[in-house]
Amino acid sequence: MDNSLPPADELVLVDRELAQLDARRSQLLARRAWLLQVLYAPVASAAPRPRPPVADATPRSAQNVLLTLGGTLLTIAAVAFTLVSWGSMGIGGRAAVLSVVTSAALAAPVALLRRSLVSTAESVAALGLVLMVLDAYALHRVALPETDGPGYAAVAAAVLAGAWTAYGSALPRLRVPLPVAVVAGQLPLPLGALAAGGGPTAFAWAALVTAAADGAVVLWVRRRSVRITAVTGAVGLGGWALLTGGWLSLTSPWSGAALLLAGAAVTLYVSWRAPALAVGAAAVAGLATLTAAGGLLRTAVPADWSVPGYVLCALALASLWRTGTVPATGTGAAGTDAAGAGTVGVGSAGDGAASAGGGFRLPRGVRIGLAAAGAGVAALGVVWALPPVVAGLLGPMARTTAVWSGEHTGRVLTSYPATAALVLAVAVAAFAAVPRLWGRCGALALAWALLTALPVSLDLPYAVTLALQLVTSAAALWIAVRPGPLTRGLRAPGAPEPEREPEASAGAATPWTSWAPRRTGTGTPAVEPAAVLGWCAYAGGLASAVSALALALDVRGATFTALGVVLVLLTGVAALGTDARRVVAAVGAVLTATGLVGAVAAAGGFADHWTALALLLVPAVTAAVGARTRPRAVALAVEITGAAVALPAFGLAVSRPAFLALVLALGGVIAAATAVRPERRRFASWTAAALFLLATWVRLAGWEVTTPEAYTLPVTVPALVLGFLRRRRDTEASSWTAYGPGLAATLLPSLLAAWTDPEWLRPLALGVAALAVTLIGARFRLQALLVLGGVVLALDGLHELAPYVVQVVGALPRWLPPALAGLLLLALGATYEQRLRDARRLRDRVARMR
Repeated sequence: MDNSLPPADELVLVDRELAQLDARRSQLLARRAWLLQVLYAPVASAAPRPRPPVADATPRSAQNVLLTLGGTLLTIAAVAFTLVSWGSMGIGGRAAVLSVVTSAALAAPVALLRRSLVSTAESVAALGLVLMVLDAYALHRVALPETDGPGYAAVAAAVLAGAWTAYGSALPRLRVPLPVAVVAGQLPLPLGALAAGGGPTAFAWAALVTAAADGAVVLWVRRRSVRITAVTGAVGLGGWALLTGGWLSLTSPWSGAALLLAGAAVTLYVSWRAPALAVGAAAVAGLATLTAAGGLLRTAVPADWSVPGYVLCALALASLWRTGTVPATGTGAAGTDAAGAGTVGVGSAGDGAASAGGGFRLPRGVRIGLAAAGAGVAALGVVWALPPVVAGLLGPMARTTAVWSGEHTGRVLTSYPATAALVLAVAVAAFAAVPRLWGRCGALALAWALLTALPVSLDLPYAVTLALQLVTSAAALWIAVRPGPLTRGLRAPGAPEPEREPEASAGAATPWTSWAPRRTGTGTPAVEPAAVLGWCAYAGGLASAVSALALALDVRGATFTALGVVLVLLTGVAALGTDARRVVAAVGAVLTATGLVGAVAAAGGFADHWTALALLLVPAVTAAVGARTRPRAVALAVEITGAAVALPAFGLAVSRPAFLALVLALGGVIAAATAVRPERRRFASWTAAALFLLATWVRLAGWEVTTPEAYTLPVTVPALVLGFLRRRRDTEASSWTAYGPGLAATLLPSLLAAWTDPEWLRPLALGVAALAVTLIGARFRLQALLVLGGVVLALDGLHELAPYVVQVVGALPRWLPPALAGLLLLALGATYEQRLRDARRLRDRVARMR
């Protein structure tokens, strides 16, 4: 104790030791944590981690809900106070309460925004805006009760719009005031027009001016909510104004035209300056311009020329797609960039600048919209011109007169303007001017429609109508075979793409894409122009041919002429065409030839059974032609169609069994001749056999033969011969396949006949035949013969022995049959295992037979 340190020094030493111990302990704890992480990290990662509970709503959304509910309740309370509790206070108290509450509601957001309570400030500001509306209502009820309602509402809406605009501009962090100001700005002019006693025209002008102001807001304000509100108002009021202008163009063309052109100017300016809205706004401008121009033309031309006037104006507008592509020398500025950044920017010189030649180049979006409007109106004009096409095509099929009566079917469509043909002609010219595949197809289809509609539109005579339809069919089918001239000017497959316009280089797709073929990844063209044009012409040619044949049924000579011309045309297409068009033409040629044979028979006064014989000429000729026709698809189509023609021939001969047998036999001869060819042998041989068999049966039925063997033996004998030949080629073939059908065709009908035949000769003959079949099956180990012969023999014997068995059973004592049955069961039971082995042995032996 004497060597102990002074207390002060010892305290310093103890503190130093404790500090070292704490530092060492911290190091050891850190090392321990690392070791635990290394040891147990895989287990912890494999174990499923508990998911933190998901909140039903974020704090921000819950706050917004609470603020919205609070502001709504305060608004309801303010409205109730203003409308219900107003009378209990004097004029001073009312004014004081409203002014104080409104001022407080409008001033409170300033302090709230300083504290960053934006959502609370929004709710209080919305309450203040509602209170301002209530202030305006209270002012009208108390101070200005005699003021006209619509006029006061217009002034109040203007004042409120200005006040809310100023308030929103002063507090830009608030999102509600400025959109609400835009909403209030929609009301002053329309309400003012109503207050001034203006009619629909004045209201439409007021709506149009308001929509123009909305357009200015869209162009020059950057806040998204304000722009969306302004676009909504512009669409609503501007649409109402344009609809009113369209209605006025029918009743008061000049007034409607002024309104429509003003609306078109506004929307066109918006489309020019706002690339994001260019296409839609330009389309609306184009429709408004066309409606105005068409309404003015209606006053200067007859009624029948109104639609052609609209169509001409529409085509002129659609031509701006090409006429507006003059290269400009200016360079782009902020228009497209602003649009790409998500804001509606102002177009620059690159969008619509004066070119070196002094003209203006419309922006691409504007041209697309105007062209779409023109194309849409032109399409409606073409639809208006289609009824004569339908009447000219389907009218001959709606027959009201007898065939070859010499009387012509009346016009299906009466009092339709003849200018429909002019609309189609103008459309043909417009499509023909487009060097694209869709343009050529459209021109081709509309040219066919024009030729089909001419007889109806011009009320042409019967002979001229028939001749025009045949000429139309001939021209269309010729184009289907040789579409080469129509493909001139189109880009060939694999040709390089033309240079795109400057504004399309940024990746925008050309709206009117060419259908010219392009090379795919494998080097094959995606679309072949000649094939597309050929099929378009082919469809029109076939439709005109069918219509001409229906029209030609009015006169006998016209029928033969039309059938002959169509037969020549279809035969030519089948011989000169390509791909599937040859097959369709071949089928049509066979059907036309059938119609020609039927017309000859009808003109000659042939009876039905003689007509049936005449129709067999068609399958005979098609069988001969098919043997020499290539490719095989065309030959197969010709032969199948010719074979199908034989079916109505059989039907016409049903009334005369002798002729029916003759027709069936001749059909069998034709099928047998076709079976000589290796590629047709399999199907034609069976068809020939079936026809010969049917002819035999019909002939036997005509002779009133009732013996079933007369009908079944002609089937059984050839079937057994074919089965024998097959078994010689294929020793593994089943006897059921080779001999089963042939034997069953005779044995089963004969068995049924034997059970109903009271004589003894048929059962005896059937039993002998069945016994022979059974013995042959047992000798050559043929399962089908053994089973069929044995079953038929057993059933036939049972039928013959049944009467005697009944007599014997009737003569025996009543107790004897049960006793015999009992003895039989005892015997079977005693030898059950042996009998079971015998049955299995018999089953296996029969199963091993072929």
